[in-house]
Amino acid sequence: MRLNEIDFNDAKPVDGYGPGFFRIGGQVIEGPVIAAPSGTRRWGGLDDVRPLLDLAGQTDVIFIGTGVEIAHLPDALRDQLEAAGMGVEPMSSPAAARTYNVLLSEGRRIALAMLPI
Repeated sequence: MRLNEIDFNDAKPVDGYGPGFFRIGGQVIEGPVIAAPSGTRRWGGLDDVRPLLDLAGQTDVIFIGTGVEIAHLPDALRDQLEAAGMGVEPMSSPAAARTYNVLLSEGRRIALAMLPI
């Protein structure tokens, strides 16, 4: 069996999550969160578009975790992110965290915004 070491570069992987919090790169953050190559920070939720738009040019796809279950994103949010040249993929927060970690390990230009479970 061959094992490969994963290098996340400057971005931090999602280590875990629970009711109301996420652990990203060893740091616990309560409430909604954004994880990107530029760092990890709290997020204001689906109405807080500016921090996501700030990722334009450094991110190809943003995974948006909508909580316990997948939910539709507001059309205005999706339209603004796509107009900025970023793909948008809504999914449940657990699925978004897993997908983000896999693509991050492949060196992809991705970001993650999640609502807590």
